[in-house]
Amino acid sequence: MNQAPGHTTVLLHEAVEHLLGGPLGARGCFVDGTFGRGGHSRLILSRLGADARLIAFDKDPQAIAEAAPLAADARFAIRHEGFCGIAELPPGSVSGVLLDLGVSSPQIDTPERGFSFRFDGPLDMRMDTTRGHSVAEWLAGAEPPAIAQVIRDYGEERFAGPIAKALVAWRDKHGPITRTAQLADIVAATVRTREPGQHPATRTFQALRIHINAELQELRQALAASLSVLAPGGRLVVISFHSLEDRIVKQFIAQHAKEVYDRRAPFAAPQPMHLRALERIKPGAAEVAANPRARSAVMRVAERTEVPA
Repeated sequence: MNQAPGHTTVLLHEAVEHLLGGPLGARGCFVDGTFGRGGHSRLILSRLGADARLIAFDKDPQAIAEAAPLAADARFAIRHEGFCGIAELPPGSVSGVLLDLGVSSPQIDTPERGFSFRFDGPLDMRMDTTRGHSVAEWLAGAEPPAIAQVIRDYGEERFAGPIAKALVAWRDKHGPITRTAQLADIVAATVRTREPGQHPATRTFQALRIHINAELQELRQALAASLSVLAPGGRLVVISFHSLEDRIVKQFIAQHAKEVYDRRAPFAAPQPMHLRALERIKPGAAEVAANPRARSAVMRVAERTEVPA
C-alpha cells in the first residue's frame, strides 16, 4: 500500500522512478526528506534490495507516528527533524535525495493544526508542534513593517501593507489573533479584489506558514547539503508547489550545472559543474483531475556529476 488514508502522494511513481533510475540504480543509501504519510518511502522500500537503506526526515510528530509500522524494516530509519538534517550525513554517501516540499493534505485538513482558512482552529501552522512559536504567538508581538515584509516576500501579496496594518489594528482593539477564522476574516475585509476562485487570505496564510517554519531557508540549506552528500551519479529529485520554492530549486540546479571560469585567470581550466539538469515534470491531466492539489506541482530532477580528484 503506497498511500496513507486521506492523503494522495503527488507524482508518486514519477518521483521514485527518477530517484532510482540513475547510474547507481536502487543500490546504496537514499533519503526521503519529507516522510509525510509515507507514500514515497513505502514505494522506495518496495524497490530497494536487502542491502540498501532509506533514511527519512520529518518535523511533524504525526508523521513520525505514521512511520512506526516501518520500524520493523531494518533498511528504514526516520529522524524527527527537518530535511536540513541531511547535512549530518557523510559526504558522498547517498545515492538519491527526494524532497517533497510544502504542507501535506492531513496537515491542511486538520483544523487543530491551523494551516487552513477553510476551518476555524487555533492559529498555529507549525510543522513541528513540539517546538518554536505559533503564528498566533508571532503575530502577538510583531509590528506592521515586519508583518508586511513577511506577507509580501513569502505570499507575493500586493496588499501586504494594508493587511499588516489591519492585523495590528484588530490586535490593539480586541487582543491577540488566535484563530484561523479571525485571521481569514480580517484579511478578507482588507483585500477587496482577488483572482477568481481564490480566497482573499490564501497568500497571507501561505506567507505566515512559510515564515513560521523557515521553509525557504531550510530548503536552501537542504539543497546545499544534498550536493555534499550525493555520490557521483546520485539523483536529486525535488517536488515544489509554489513559485518561490520552484525558483530556488531551479536556480540552484542551474548554478551548479555549469562550468565556472575564473575571470582573473582566463587561461585556467574552469571549475567543473557539480550537477546535470535532467527533467522538469508536471502532473498529467489524469492526476490533476483525481487530485486537484497536484495542479501546481513541479518536479525537477538533477544528477550529481563526477567529483574531481
